[in-house]
Amino acid sequence: MGLCGICLRLVVVVEMLLLMAANAAPPPPQLAQAKPGCPTTCGGLQIVYPFGTKRGCYLNKAFLITCNYTYYPPKPFLRQSTTVVVTNISLEEGRLQVQSLVSKDCYHKNGTKRESTVTSLTLGELTFSDTQNKFTVIGCDSYGRITGEIGSKHYSKGCISECNYKDDATDGDCSGSGCCQIDIPKGLNGIEVSASSFNNHSNVWQFNPCTYAFVIEDSQFRFGSSNLSNTSESVPTAIDWSITGQGNCDKAKNNASYACNKNALRYQPPANNSADGYLCKCDHSYHGNPYLPNGCQDFDECDKGNHTCVKQAHCINTPGNYTCECFKGYKGDGRKEGQGCIPNQLQATQIVIGVSLGFVMLLVGSSLFFFMFKKRRLIKLKEKFFQQNGGFLLQQQLSKRTGASDTAKIFSEEELKKATNNFDEKRIIGRGGYGTVYKGFLTDNNPVAIKKSKIVDQSQIEQFINEVTVLSQINHRNVVKLLGCCLETEVPLLVYEYVTNGTLFDHIHNKDEKPTIPWETRLRIAAETAGVLSYLHSSAATPIIHRDVKSTNILLDDDFTAKVSDFGASKLVPIDEAQLSTMVQGTLGYLDPEYLHTSQLTEKSDVYSFGVVVVELMTGKKVLSFDRPEEERSMVMYFLFSLNAGRLFEILDNGIVNDDNREQTREVGELARRCLRVKGEERP
Repeated sequence: MGLCGICLRLVVVVEMLLLMAANAAPPPPQLAQAKPGCPTTCGGLQIVYPFGTKRGCYLNKAFLITCNYTYYPPKPFLRQSTTVVVTNISLEEGRLQVQSLVSKDCYHKNGTKRESTVTSLTLGELTFSDTQNKFTVIGCDSYGRITGEIGSKHYSKGCISECNYKDDATDGDCSGSGCCQIDIPKGLNGIEVSASSFNNHSNVWQFNPCTYAFVIEDSQFRFGSSNLSNTSESVPTAIDWSITGQGNCDKAKNNASYACNKNALRYQPPANNSADGYLCKCDHSYHGNPYLPNGCQDFDECDKGNHTCVKQAHCINTPGNYTCECFKGYKGDGRKEGQGCIPNQLQATQIVIGVSLGFVMLLVGSSLFFFMFKKRRLIKLKEKFFQQNGGFLLQQQLSKRTGASDTAKIFSEEELKKATNNFDEKRIIGRGGYGTVYKGFLTDNNPVAIKKSKIVDQSQIEQFINEVTVLSQINHRNVVKLLGCCLETEVPLLVYEYVTNGTLFDHIHNKDEKPTIPWETRLRIAAETAGVLSYLHSSAATPIIHRDVKSTNILLDDDFTAKVSDFGASKLVPIDEAQLSTMVQGTLGYLDPEYLHTSQLTEKSDVYSFGVVVVELMTGKKVLSFDRPEEERSMVMYFLFSLNAGRLFEILDNGIVNDDNREQTREVGELARRCLRVKGEERP
């Protein structure tokens, strides 16, 4: 092989190594988006100027975002609203995404009205996006109406959706069978949405008890037949915004309040309904926030690789542009591929010698670089998982509660892999609503229970953060103790004390494998569980509603001491609120019927579930079973029927009643009856 061939190969190897090093370089810091000295986030929303959360941080009152810290995490509301949550701010498109409420018209099976809501939203200078939104009506006996104002004109339009059977509705189709959609006009700055029914849903009630009507961002919605029986309380809606009150683009530059700063251009937004309004964008080769002073920074084409320099030329950044300079030993135009930088023959020998020596050094260093690159990549991946799993938010919450942060330990992924034999399936001891539980052994051979989430999505991360936050506030001998967590894995992990004797459900219902629990022990388990609920409702720093009290969530140790577990569905209740409006969660059979029908969660919902557990303890029967006769399928209903008929002792579990405790069991049965009353206010 000739000298030129060797040189060419060396040059190629050097360029590949340099390219790897360039790709491994850390990204440049992100440019500021909020006004200096002002809050940059509210909950999960990044605050972008001209929007701001307090006086001096926004352009004018039209751009106020109210950050309500009474929620966890904090919620950003549009202006002074208490219902319209802002979920995204876009500078380039001049658009907000908000959560607007859904109008409903719901009926009972007998045709009487159960719920009816009319929603309205006024935006002032802002307008609903006519290009992104659709007015949507869902139902099979339904029509909806949207009214509003466009300047001084009144707007009104309706949409009808009908079908006789659930199968008539086709997923993804909103042409009038189960789902109806129409466009909205440009310039709507205020709307009122109502939902109605033709025949009180009497013919379709089994699969469609309600009409739903709302304005939704079309790209965020795909109709499915499941929407007929269950639709969210709020939906994403697109709002257009621009800088108004300064005239059109040509006049605005002469206004004292002109919003576009240095290296920024103004332009007329396509969505604006009038000539009075404009948006700003950074000039060519600049990026950042054009509404902030010095917000548009030079875009380094050389650093980003967005240039046309040939391989034999340096890219040199200049304000708003770049130049290409040939390497030493080359001459010509650094931008012209093939005829740009030509080797200088006088220096070719020097280049070959220099490259040869450099190659030897790079060859030795490349191995070290590879291992460093691999290690750095692993660290970055763990940092990504830490942030993805809500690590920063979790740190903020735990830092406010020093008692929990002092005792909870942050485990590494390697520690928990070793403890569970790399999460061996043989180590699985339970599967819950939000994850799988493994038995593990730490380095000191102490057994622990390690909970691993099933999937990675935002709702699961919120459940994980919720469980850690709730457990960090609880210090009770009958609540399973949180030992720590691991956040550097793809799915978050929680580490608990290991409770040795399984669940109450197993002991009550798997009698072939477990000995019968005597009445005195059952009564103590019920008392300990009631003590936990009393602590959660009345003694915790912030009242807590468990929301999923059931026998599978009550663990037992070797002494049959109760340990309440699984706080993934729990809710923290602000002290000044007696009830919460939430999406209904819980387990069928244990679920409070009042909560199920009203979505109003109170501590009395836990009381109802506790009453169901007491029925299990007394009867030894599963709460729901379709293997039993029809009148006994719901053990709660059969228990209440038997109690009213004076036949309580006929349905109790074998061996728990004797002459000494008959009066006591009768009193416990009466307590269960009180806990299971339909109205929460009548429960103890």
